[in-house]
Amino acid sequence: MATKKEPIKTSMDIPQKTRKAMIELLNQQLADTFDLFSHLKQAHWNVKGAQFIALHKLYDDLAAESLDHVDIIAERATALGGVAHGTTRMAASNTRLSEFPDGPIASMDSVAAVVERYAAYGESTRNAIHAAEEAKDMGSADLFTEIVRAIDKNLWFLEAHLQA
Repeated sequence: MATKKEPIKTSMDIPQKTRKAMIELLNQQLADTFDLFSHLKQAHWNVKGAQFIALHKLYDDLAAESLDHVDIIAERATALGGVAHGTTRMAASNTRLSEFPDGPIASMDSVAAVVERYAAYGESTRNAIHAAEEAKDMGSADLFTEIVRAIDKNLWFLEAHLQA
């Protein structure tokens, strides 16, 4: 049995050193993605104001999509022979996203807060694409590319609320 730090032996032709680095990268993105999910649910539950119903539904849709991303990231980490670090406590202790405002939040303030987190998450995901490409792990790079396309689309949807 492999230790926590070493990937499990696999017949995959990606070198163990590369797999180890990618598992770490995937787990970092997993923490951020799971935390983004929780931020979206926080916004969903606590948004107030004239745009309540539209944003309440939008945040729930975005949360569901982010949960799909959690799953594919975790599965890639385990496919590479790693362990997915996917509990809420693990995510909370490793996320790079800033804390979401506590309590009720006005419609456009909630959008601005979600936009800030999507922008940060998009940047870290683009960085993950580059890291995976440099490591020649095109499977992980492709996974991150799929996610960043969704992030960019969702950021566009969110920012449209803030534009005149």
